[in-house]
Amino acid sequence: MEEAIIKLVLEALPKAGLVEVEVSARHVHLTDQDVEVLFGPGAKLIPKRPLSQPGQYLSEQRVTLVGPKGRKERTAVLGPARPYTQVELSKSDCVDLGVKAPVRESGRIEGSGSIVIEGPCGSLELKEGVIIAHNHVHLTPETAVVMGLHDKQHVSVEVLTDRPLTFNDVIIRVHEKFANRMHIDFDEANAASVAGFTLGRILK
Repeated sequence: MEEAIIKLVLEALPKAGLVEVEVSARHVHLTDQDVEVLFGPGAKLIPKRPLSQPGQYLSEQRVTLVGPKGRKERTAVLGPARPYTQVELSKSDCVDLGVKAPVRESGRIEGSGSIVIEGPCGSLELKEGVIIAHNHVHLTPETAVVMGLHDKQHVSVEVLTDRPLTFNDVIIRVHEKFANRMHIDFDEANAASVAGFTLGRILK
């Protein structure tokens, strides 16, 4: 009964212009080749638990990020493997590590920051691939139609907390394999006092 109620509530959110807000901690995406460099020949990512986006998961493996000024131990590795290796950090992470990284959409790594990634079986020097993820909203095509939005559109989102904050220049991303979620990093979440189940109102 409780699950049915939750489903009805989530289905009603788009009609009200609302989307669930999730906080994305620092993490790494790896190629198959780099998985083997870090975890040994023949190694594959081992799923630990699924993430909200279909097909995506937190893996059992962890890595250490090494910058000129510091280290971040036990950094999450997300799966499945990708065609490129990418590290997503918050601005605070970059300051702690001494890394320079641009604000970018995922996958736009040309000319981005560099870092060293250490695993139990090896390390790799990433010449580019470190970004601060541009905040964004994942939507299914059906939800985008209901909300009157389209892929790559830029909107504002008011995060509804006891310390409400409006994020401008938020990117809409539409795909049939997405689940409806807004993703922000920990710096943004702390600024808006995000904790637990949180909603954002999309403003066109």
